[in-house]
Amino acid sequence: MSNSPMERYLATLEDEHARTVRVLRAFPDDQLDMVPAANAKTPRDLAWLLVRENGMLKTAVTTGFDWSKPFPKAPEPPRTMREIADALEAGHREYVEALRRNPSLPATVSFFTGPKQLGDIPLWDFLWFMLHDQIHHRGQFSVYLRLAGAKVPSIYGPSADEPWT
Repeated sequence: MSNSPMERYLATLEDEHARTVRVLRAFPDDQLDMVPAANAKTPRDLAWLLVRENGMLKTAVTTGFDWSKPFPKAPEPPRTMREIADALEAGHREYVEALRRNPSLPATVSFFTGPKQLGDIPLWDFLWFMLHDQIHHRGQFSVYLRLAGAKVPSIYGPSADEPWT
């Protein structure tokens, strides 16, 4: 196995993506519009954010962001978690393919560095940042699973619902 930054990143990305898909697929459809707190996203919107982030990643490694133009309005999330998880997997495959086939990745990407502030960020820092953001949202989602009365799958080790012994 190569020890290049790309191969290390892709190996971690694939592992984390698989964990995220497991967590999303464990969520019950009848709780997708649950409101866990007044200022929290619904599970549907939180899961759909992960799908949209794959599109952002693909943009970062292909064309980069053009902040002078408004972003297109995001489509409404699907009605079932299966459809959302399927869209996440499809977007993930598109992103990974774009990353692998782009021979001249940009050195930096223009992205937010603070409130209403844009700056150039090294591409690999941005890609790792977005992966950590996915992990963060997956953690939120595991709490949502508990609130919905669903079983939390094993993520990095045993859970109360998936013991290893």
